[in-house]
Amino acid sequence: MRALTFRIFALVMVLALPARAFDTNARAAWVYDVATGTVLMQKNAEEPLPPASMSKLMTLNMLFESLHEGRVAMDTTFPVSTKAWHMGGSKMFVEPADRPTVEELIHGIIINSGNDACVVVAEGLSGTEEAFARAMNERARQLGMTNSHFVNSSGWPAPEHRMSMHDLGILATRLITEFPELYKNFALTEYNYKGRVPANANNRNPLLRLGTGEWKADGLKTGHTQEAGYGLVGSAMQGDRRIVFVIAGLPSDKARAEEAERIVNWAYRQFTMRTIIPKGETVTQAPVWLGESRRVGLTTSDGVRVLIPAGSHAGVTAEAVFNGPIEAPIARGDRLGELVVDIPGTGQSRLPLFAASDVARSGVFGRMQSAALRLGERAFQSVRN
Repeated sequence: MRALTFRIFALVMVLALPARAFDTNARAAWVYDVATGTVLMQKNAEEPLPPASMSKLMTLNMLFESLHEGRVAMDTTFPVSTKAWHMGGSKMFVEPADRPTVEELIHGIIINSGNDACVVVAEGLSGTEEAFARAMNERARQLGMTNSHFVNSSGWPAPEHRMSMHDLGILATRLITEFPELYKNFALTEYNYKGRVPANANNRNPLLRLGTGEWKADGLKTGHTQEAGYGLVGSAMQGDRRIVFVIAGLPSDKARAEEAERIVNWAYRQFTMRTIIPKGETVTQAPVWLGESRRVGLTTSDGVRVLIPAGSHAGVTAEAVFNGPIEAPIARGDRLGELVVDIPGTGQSRLPLFAASDVARSGVFGRMQSAALRLGERAFQSVRN
């Protein structure tokens, strides 16, 4: 077998407006288009920085996973320890006599940014916050979050508590795609646990109340400490196109809100989505060895959509790469290769290619015929060379 590469197409797109690079005022940033897996912009995105309350997303991920696995339910209750009750900073205002439900704690973390709620969850799932932090670190490694380290559940300032913008983006994208029903909680704007938090009842995400008409924000989490500055992990939808972004190190709440809006506007206005291969369409045909059919169609799972920088006159190319000929038997859905899409201005994307149909192994006569044809091809190639 040898690696075969087939040029599928070269597509030239001519659009109206020139794509402009984005110069952010944030200390660090990461902007991502979810549908295409395209990183639109990054600045110091791999640098481990103090995440403040943005790291509460990891606590929520641990809780969402526990819900998904059936270890807890939305009506499961957790006790409130003295440690949780005495937590400073932003709070949900739980008290030792309370037994908040998982659903209430989710609201308390997302909307009230409750440090106390995070400790309740940590102790409820792992016994102690220290054990929970160890579990967070282990899970972060499994998720490919290589520039993160947790020492607590809330993002409370600590010298070794760090996350990169890229890692926060990985985490945000996971919460959106893996837990869609639970993710809806991030769009809630107000929560007042037992009437105790009127001054802290509103979600601090500045984009949730912003109605531009072009797009709608629905998450995720702000963060602020003196060391970290003002940060935001945000996401917005325009039609079926979702943007995830992370910013950190802004000097004020106002600067954070303005920068977040600028980033989302830029991401939607300066890139255009194009479908280059519709869902279900065969990308190419691959040769088959020892099969009842001599070829098998290769497809992607969801078609291929790409982001084109506005004003780009460069060609978009796509190549199918696989080891061929492919030996039968082949089952529909078998992963057989990959489609390499090169997009000037945004980089290269690699998508798996799957068999579009079954190909059974041929009988003895068919295998003899295939072998003869293969020997003939090799002989012809050797003579030509």
